[in-house]
Amino acid sequence: MPRVKIELPEKFSFATEIPVRITDINYGGHLGNDALLSILHEARVQFLKHHGFTEADVGGCGLLMVDAVLVYRQEVFYGDTLRIEVAVTDLQRTRCDFVYRVTKTGTREVAAEAKTGMAFFDYRERKVVRAPEKFVAAVQAQP
Repeated sequence: MPRVKIELPEKFSFATEIPVRITDINYGGHLGNDALLSILHEARVQFLKHHGFTEADVGGCGLLMVDAVLVYRQEVFYGDTLRIEVAVTDLQRTRCDFVYRVTKTGTREVAAEAKTGMAFFDYRERKVVRAPEKFVAAVQAQP
C-alpha cells in the first residue's frame, strides 16, 4: 500500500508550542498516535481562538471532524516540546481541512505532518451547513 502524502502550504498563518506530557507516551516509549491527535486538537483550538472563534462557534455554527491523517517522520519523546504550525486548506462549501506541521522546538526537522477534515455543523439542527462568511474571510486573509 502506498504511503499517505499530505500537501502542506508553503506558509502557515499560526504556530504554537505544546510540551509532550508523560501521559502522551505509549508502551513503545514515544508519542502515541492518540496523544498526537489530542495535541493537534489543542493546536486547532488555539488557532481558532487566535481568530476569535471556538470549535462550537466559527461564525454561527460549529466544527465536526470527519477524518484525520497522521504521518510520522521521527520519534517524539517525553520532555520534547512540539511546535505545531496550523493552516486551513481546501475550503469548500461545507468543509475544510486543517493541516499541521509538527517539529521539535529548536530544530527544523519535521516530526509529523497531519490533516483533519472538518465539516461545518449546526449542532442544534444536527446537520452539515454552509461555511460561515466570517470564518471564510478570516482564513482567506491568512498569509
